[in-house]
Amino acid sequence: MGKHGKHGQHGKRRRRGKHLVWDWNGTLLDDIEAVIGATNAAFAELGLEPITLARYRELYTVPVPKFYERLMGRLPTEAEWSLMDGIFHRHYWQRAEDCGLTAGAAELLAARQESGLTQSLLSLAPHADLIPLVRRHGIEERFVRVDGRVGSSTEGKSAHMVRHLEALAAVQTVQVDRVVVIGDAADDARAAAHVGARAVLYTGGSHSRASLEAAGVPVVDSLAEAVAVAEELG
Repeated sequence: MGKHGKHGQHGKRRRRGKHLVWDWNGTLLDDIEAVIGATNAAFAELGLEPITLARYRELYTVPVPKFYERLMGRLPTEAEWSLMDGIFHRHYWQRAEDCGLTAGAAELLAARQESGLTQSLLSLAPHADLIPLVRRHGIEERFVRVDGRVGSSTEGKSAHMVRHLEALAAVQTVQVDRVVVIGDAADDARAAAHVGARAVLYTGGSHSRASLEAAGVPVVDSLAEAVAVAEELG
């Protein structure tokens, strides 16, 4: 990755600094409007009432069938879930093409890489869809590793995080107590805790501030603040 050769010049800083594991949807990618649009388009096809952004943030959870349980009053059947998941993703990916990066994201990622500090990207978006989108935004080289989902769409992030850190360990030394996950969902905090890492949660995505604060980790309103808080964590 083009500029990683500079890391040698910043050896001490690199060892001191945190390794950031960034979430994609709702964190680096400003896609919450696409998510709401796709959700309501799917709901319309299924005969469900539309949902507001505030209501979505209040109810959203993973695994996603649990979110539908909160909306429907019961867990969807396997057939219903398969249908809902397919409809949502069809509508979402039509909209995702027009989504931009969150304010300041590109500059933060570039500055961090230029300083010799490391970061990676871990997403529950399908890997085959994630990679072209990351490349289109011109930020792939900012990360030492990018991992999207390759398994079940109902799996949460904890197992995914374990695999991500194992893969990272093959290319560089990553001490888990120096890892900070930056995401927009309580699941990001759970995944961090699962591997013994820290987390900072950003309010611009899928959860309300109240539900994020219930996760018991720092909650911030910008990605710049997220990075600053991450570096200060003990």
